[in-house]
Amino acid sequence: MSELETQQETPQEEAAKTAADAAPESTPPQEESALPPEELERLTNDIVAALKTVYDPEIPADIYELGLIYKIDISDDREVAVEMTLTAPGCPVAGEMPQWVEDAVSAVPGVSGAKVTLTFDPPWDQSRMSDEARLALNMF
Repeated sequence: MSELETQQETPQEEAAKTAADAAPESTPPQEESALPPEELERLTNDIVAALKTVYDPEIPADIYELGLIYKIDISDDREVAVEMTLTAPGCPVAGEMPQWVEDAVSAVPGVSGAKVTLTFDPPWDQSRMSDEARLALNMF
């Protein structure tokens, strides 16, 4: 299974990761994907491109650059699980946007299906936006 995390690590998480990397070899190996690395990279790039076609109708920036996508998992059978949030729990398109994301990801060649899960933990804030989104929204 391949997993793309879009959330930045805290210093504590980074230290824990460094400690885990230094653990003895008895640590079980991380599960590897049955998909070739080139195919995983292509799928990941195509999925990100598809996510960049989905916009919050009230904000002129795509959901990926806004930082609304928290995680993308690609299973060996090419099922894609997306964990995302909204700019606010009361977002007017809360009922529709997950379906827009599922439709966009499902349309990627090679993807067998998509499932979107909404989360509000951690809550979204403007620090998750990319420089591209900040530029589009004139928020520097």
